[in-house]
Amino acid sequence: MLRVIIVFAAVITAFNAAASSEVAWAKVDKAMQVACLKASGLKAAKAVGAIIHYDDDVGYSALLIGGRYPQPFMKNKPGKALCLYQRATQKAVIQEADGFLGKP
Repeated sequence: MLRVIIVFAAVITAFNAAASSEVAWAKVDKAMQVACLKASGLKAAKAVGAIIHYDDDVGYSALLIGGRYPQPFMKNKPGKALCLYQRATQKAVIQEADGFLGKP
C-alpha cells in the first residue's frame, strides 16, 4: 500500500511539474510576442508563423513579424521584421526582413 501511495505521489508531482513548465513557457511566449510586436514599429503588426526557441545555451527565440511600414514615404507598404528575443534579459531586437521569405 505504501508503494502505491509513493507511486501516486510521484505521478502527481511529475504532472504538476509538466503543467507548470507549460504555463511558464506560455508566459515567456506571450512576453516575447508583446515585446517583438512593440519593437517592430510596424502598423497592424502580427506574428507571421510560430516562435522558434533555440536551446538554452543560445538563449534566444526568434519570431517573424508582419505589418505595414508607418513612415509616410513608405506609403503603407507591407513589411516583415525578424525579432530575436533574449529570454534571460527579455530584450527584443528587430531587423528588417522583407526578403526573408523571398519577394515581399
